[in-house]
Amino acid sequence: MPQPKLTIIEHPLVVHKLSMMRDKDLSSRDFRSLLREISQFLAYEVTRDLPLRLQTITTPLTEMQAPVLDCPDPVLVSILRAGNGLLDGMLEVLPTARVGFVGLYRDEETLRPVQYYCKLPPELASRRVIVVDPMLATGHSAAAAIDLIKAKGATDIVFQCLLAAPEGVDCMVRAHPDVRIVTAALDECLNENGYIVPGLGDAGDRIFGTS
Repeated sequence: MPQPKLTIIEHPLVVHKLSMMRDKDLSSRDFRSLLREISQFLAYEVTRDLPLRLQTITTPLTEMQAPVLDCPDPVLVSILRAGNGLLDGMLEVLPTARVGFVGLYRDEETLRPVQYYCKLPPELASRRVIVVDPMLATGHSAAAAIDLIKAKGATDIVFQCLLAAPEGVDCMVRAHPDVRIVTAALDECLNENGYIVPGLGDAGDRIFGTS
């Protein structure tokens, strides 16, 4: 099996903020705020290798050749609904990004994803596509979303999440070995209900205050 293209962000601030988010007594407001902050750290990592070119600019003192981005605006694709918790922070770092949405819910008996919505920007083939979802648990929803995105022509895809389980990483490696995974933590395992352990519960419920 191919080795996973897995990057774990081990910055002390990310680790600290994630530990705060794991606390079951944290309010939804504080959970959302911390998720937005961590998403900005993750945004720097998933865009680390974007190409640059030199452009002539004039500073207050002199003219210079300055590095600027040399690629079309990236595309952010949120896997609904929990992906929207990462989307806001990402857009603060990438305000010109295009945005798409894939709606999937997990069948609680089979743990397989069921699609109910898909709206993606055009011209994906020429753009970095960053797929966001806080949790990579079984990996089935992420793999299904990326199937849809590749079908629209995308070839440069990164999956960004807050937490990943080894089972989810393995699923992604099998389904999409070309897709890089960026996460803040790789947790121990999934429980019998398909939730990440130790995890932080259901990210969507904690973001939106539902159950």
